[in-house]
Amino acid sequence: MYDRILLATDATVASDDAERHAIELAAANDAVLHVLYVVDESVVTAYSGDEYVDEREGPEHGLEEVGQERLAAIRADASDAGVEVVEELRHGQPAETIVDYAEESDADLVVLGTKRRPEEYRTLLGSVTNRVLRLTTRPATVVKTDVSE
Repeated sequence: MYDRILLATDATVASDDAERHAIELAAANDAVLHVLYVVDESVVTAYSGDEYVDEREGPEHGLEEVGQERLAAIRADASDAGVEVVEELRHGQPAETIVDYAEESDADLVVLGTKRRPEEYRTLLGSVTNRVLRLTTRPATVVKTDVSE
């Protein structure tokens, strides 16, 4: 049913369940799992440069490092499940970059994670997942993660 599954991860708790789900889907369908991490350019350009973030050399380096670490962890988990992985780290606006990559890779399914939030939060702030769902023409699965905040 699926030959190419795209997992977009932001390396937060909101992506944990989505990552597991995408690996399971890829294994069950003998599909290639494309894993995308986007360095959010709005975070990078908003940084004043006055201080270090997360004890790393500024947000761009820090976000790249976080992304590379998460991609490596997903690759290892997928390898354990016998799933072929294509990793991609890109810079840009997350939602638009995810949609563009889904088109480029001809993804049969896009898997996204999100935290379960109250409706008022979504109305005020929105989310990358909501924007991807509005923009993509590809089938998409959203995996919600319960978190206590």
